[in-house]
Amino acid sequence: MAQESPPAAALDHLIVLDLTRILAGPWASQVLADLGADVIKVEHPVNGDDTRSWGPPFVNDKLPPEGLSAYFCGANRNKKSLALDFASEKGSAILRQLIKQADVVIENYKVGGLQKYGLDYESLKQEQPGLIYCSITGFGQTGPYAHRAGYDFIIQAMSGLMSVTGQPPETPGDEPMKIGVALTDIMTGLYASTAILAAVAHRDKTGSGQHIDMSLMDVSVAAMANQAMNYLVSGKSPTRMGNAHPNIVPYQVFPTADGHLIIAVGNDRQFHSLVKVLDAESLSKDKRYATNKDRVANREQLIPVLTELTKTQSTAHWAAELDRAQVPYGPINNTEAVFNDPQVIARELAIELDHPVHGKVPGVACPVRFSETPARYNTAPPSLGADTLEILQQRLNLSSDDCTALVEAGVCNIASE
Repeated sequence: MAQESPPAAALDHLIVLDLTRILAGPWASQVLADLGADVIKVEHPVNGDDTRSWGPPFVNDKLPPEGLSAYFCGANRNKKSLALDFASEKGSAILRQLIKQADVVIENYKVGGLQKYGLDYESLKQEQPGLIYCSITGFGQTGPYAHRAGYDFIIQAMSGLMSVTGQPPETPGDEPMKIGVALTDIMTGLYASTAILAAVAHRDKTGSGQHIDMSLMDVSVAAMANQAMNYLVSGKSPTRMGNAHPNIVPYQVFPTADGHLIIAVGNDRQFHSLVKVLDAESLSKDKRYATNKDRVANREQLIPVLTELTKTQSTAHWAAELDRAQVPYGPINNTEAVFNDPQVIARELAIELDHPVHGKVPGVACPVRFSETPARYNTAPPSLGADTLEILQQRLNLSSDDCTALVEAGVCNIASE
């Protein structure tokens, strides 16, 4: 019996040239690659993406240039690596040839930085009006900060995110805190991938490409969500509240006899169920706590009462009781506990990919689950220049002698694997 061919990938008709490095751009292109797009990652021929050296840890403890940092691996699977110096005349000519074959270009150079190479959108669209060109910068293509570099940490501070993250003012440990992951970069990558796919849909209808201007600052301000709206509606800037929620009570960390537990009560019914579990049903009859509005107004009285109750039993005890009562709760896992969690195991979120040098390289699965076009895990994050020779020969029809000359001139680098 003939084997069934694997289902088609959703984006296997798209070719993407990825001129980005660090995290926001690579995250966007990895999303597209997971969904089937043919992604060519263009890197400096000597150093590659900056994050190749952002370690330890490194896979199998091998240091660059042969080694792969865990950071780099987190955002670069399913891509081909072309090690190319497009600052050179020959390199920029090669890249323009590849772009003619591409549907999408993603770049995160400073505003105007690619113009001198003829690789900016205005230059490229003259010959390729259907090109979708996504620029990712800290502050966007316009405005007084457009020229400034913007790292995730800086953007978290400037966008207001850090003003609502951390312990309340004038309490122990009240320094404003960044989120423990470069979440502004991640969110910008996700917005960028969504925008690119919207531009693809528009091009499919009209034949016209377009320039997408993505700004970390814009994304982080937009992602302030309810906190931004709280200010716009009330005129009052929200502040740090630790783990408490500005609009819902109780919705925070509670101590137990042997640790901590998150309890997240989203409506009045759940509050009634919670106080029943805590053997304190009188609280649901107290007018101060009858509705969420009342509980928000009287949180300073309610939270200490609930805290004294949760401290009387273990985390496991309350978890079992809250589960039975259908009150939303969750343990505070470290990363080891996360990957040993039965739900995470059942959803197969830890994956491994084969690498020709490093053997099995671990990764985290794409969280998008399709019924017909599942995400693909074709290749591990590539060694620098792993696909240079293939791309030059198969896509540009260059001879072996031509490729050798490019390497000798320092225009390209070809991995030894």
